Amino acid sequence: MERRATSRQWVLRAGTIEFDGRSIDCVVRNISATGAAFDLSSPIPNKVTLNFVTSHERQNCNVVWRQQRRVGVTFN
Repeated sequence: MERRATSRQWVLRAGTIEFDGRSIDCVVRNISATGAAFDLSSPIPNKVTLNFVTSHERQNCNVVWRQQRRVGVTFN
């Protein structure tokens, strides 16, 4: 059963996650108007900023789930 408010589009985009003055690379795997899921290799806090490398877009995010290296977020 789908629990998301809006359907997500599968993508493969480079991004960075910013928090506490740090920046780490991530790979955005899917995205919608209300959130995204991405893969990363380091732990992150519950509130972060997602930056899309190619388009220079920024989204403030809240982490809603974690599964191994994948993290799901909603946009603020």
